[in-house]
Amino acid sequence: MQEYDIIVLGTGLKECVLSGLMSQSGKKVLHIDKNPYYGGESASISPLEELYKRFKVSGPPKSIRRGKEWNVDLVPKFFIATGQLVKILVHTEVTRYLDFKVVEGSYVYKTGKLHKVPATEEDVQSSDLLGMFDKRRFKKLLHFALNFDTRNPRTHQDVDPEKTTTRELFTRFDLGQDVIEFTGHAMALHSSESYLDQPCLDTINRIKLYSESSSRHNTSPYLYPLYGLRELPQGFARLNAEYGGTFLLNRTVDEIVMDNGKVKAVKSDGKLFHCKQLICDPSYVPNRVRKVGRVVRVICLLNHPVKNTHEASSCQIIIPQTQLNRKSDIYISVVAFGHSVASDGMYIATVSTTAETSNPEKEVQPGLELLEPIVQKFVSVSNLLVPNEDGRKSQIFVSRSYDATTHFETECEDIKDMYKRLTGTELCFWSSRHQSHNSDDD
Repeated sequence: MQEYDIIVLGTGLKECVLSGLMSQSGKKVLHIDKNPYYGGESASISPLEELYKRFKVSGPPKSIRRGKEWNVDLVPKFFIATGQLVKILVHTEVTRYLDFKVVEGSYVYKTGKLHKVPATEEDVQSSDLLGMFDKRRFKKLLHFALNFDTRNPRTHQDVDPEKTTTRELFTRFDLGQDVIEFTGHAMALHSSESYLDQPCLDTINRIKLYSESSSRHNTSPYLYPLYGLRELPQGFARLNAEYGGTFLLNRTVDEIVMDNGKVKAVKSDGKLFHCKQLICDPSYVPNRVRKVGRVVRVICLLNHPVKNTHEASSCQIIIPQTQLNRKSDIYISVVAFGHSVASDGMYIATVSTTAETSNPEKEVQPGLELLEPIVQKFVSVSNLLVPNEDGRKSQIFVSRSYDATTHFETECEDIKDMYKRLTGTELCFWSSRHQSHNSDDD
C-alpha cells in the first residue's frame, strides 16, 4: 500500500500546474492519467493524421504533407505577457523548458471590418477605430488606468475603485458606445456585459494589464509557446518529477475510495494508492459536477493568412457580442509555421464561443466567414462543467472545464481558487520577476 499527500487525476494544464506547485512545496504527489499522452482536454494533437482520425474525417489531402510538423491544440489559448500564467511559469522556473514567440496581432471586429485593438497611446493615435474626439477621451482613460495605484489615493482622481461602477467610470471619461465595446471586450477581456455594473477596480486592472503587456512586445500583448500548448503540461510534469512526483500514464481509474465522506484512496488497475487530497478534472468524477453551458470550437486549417490582419501569421480576433446581437463574444485564434505547429505556408485558426442555441455551428458562422477559404474544418461541442462543491469537506478538488476564451486569464482564476481551497493560502507571486525572459520578439 502506497501513501501520498496528493493524488492528481488527469494531466490537463490546471492539474499539472497544481501538482507542480504542490511537489515544489514539499508534498508527495502521484499523478495518474487514463490517456497515454499529456494534456487531457487541453492536449495538442500530432501528427496531423491523428487529428483527422480523432474527428473521423478522411484525409489529410496530399497537398498537406509532413504530418509530423503539426501540433494542433484542442483548446487553443494565448498567454498575456505580464499575466498570471507567465508569473506562475517564472516563479516555478518552468520557463526553462519552454520557448515563446509573440503573437503578431490583436484585432476586434466592428461593423464588418477588423481593426487592431489600440492598447498604447501610439496605437490610439493611428487607430481607424476611433474618431478624433474619441481618441482624446480614450487616451485619458488609458493614462488614468496606467497610473492607477490602489495604495496611492492621489492616482484615483476622486474615483472610489470599490464603489464606482465601470459604467460610471466610462461615463466620467465620456466614452461612446463603440469605445466602451472594444475596451470592455477586446482589452479588459470581459465575456459578458455584467462587468459594467460591478466596481471598476477589476476593469482598471485588466486595461492596465493589457496595455502594459502590449507595450512590452509592440505587436500584441499575447505570447504562445513553440510546438503548441502541449509543452505546458509537460513542463509542469517535469517540475513535478524534479521534486519527486510520480507519473502513471495510460492507467484506468477504477474507483475513488471514500471514508466518512472524505477521500481516502484511489484504486487504479487493481492497486490501491492512499492520499489525503485529490485533484482532478471533471471527466474523473461525473457525479460531482454539473453542466452550466456548452462551448463550440471549430478548428480550421488554412493555406493563407486571415484577410485584413496585415498578413499576420498569428493573431487573436474578438467579435464582441453586441455586434451580432448575442450574449457571448466569438473568439478566433490563429497560429502558423512560425510557432512550429503547422507546415510552412499553412495556418491553424480556431473559432470558439459559448453556445446559445441548439445549432452551435451556425453561431460561429460570422467567425468562419472571416477565415474563408477553409481547407478543412473540425467541429467539436463540449459541455462546460463546474464542480458541485468546493472540495473542502471531501478533499476532492475538481477543476472547471475550459471556457470559450482564447486567453488563459479565466483559467488562472480557477487555478488560484483551487490552490487556496487546497492549501488555505493565497497563490501570490512578487511582480518584479514576472517578465517572460525567454520570449522571442522576432
